[in-house]
Amino acid sequence: MDPGTQFAFGTHPQHSFVAAFTSSMPAHLAHWFLTREQFEPVADTPGLFRLTEPERDGPRRTRQAIQDLRRLGYAVQADVALDLTPSARPPRPTSSNGLMQRRSRVAQAAASRSSQGRIAPTTSAPSTRPIPPKPTYAPTVRLTASAVGRSR
Repeated sequence: MDPGTQFAFGTHPQHSFVAAFTSSMPAHLAHWFLTREQFEPVADTPGLFRLTEPERDGPRRTRQAIQDLRRLGYAVQADVALDLTPSARPPRPTSSNGLMQRRSRVAQAAASRSSQGRIAPTTSAPSTRPIPPKPTYAPTVRLTASAVGRSR
């Protein structure tokens, strides 16, 4: 097992799908994570957890627990049958069809400034808006009090 491994998953003849944590992982934190992933502690073996109801889609639920813990950033070791991402398999070669180069050119063009959208600079700075002249008359508003209604 790698020294940086924090969780280990596998199969057990008596308990079906099991998980364990290493000493690099705090016990209370490992217990919290594994119980959230539907594993329960095995009474006679400390540090060992078994999947609850393994007959109810056990392999998929175990793979999901492995994937969830890895997504959270934990180092997980698993049996080959349970591991979705085997590290021994070499990466598949990719065919170059120019798509990445085209995307790169499009991204560079989108990031640069266009000469078509530029507005020609004006010769003088825009002037401020003039203040309208003060009216020569004084507006009057007459309010009439109505007898009906509430008083103010």
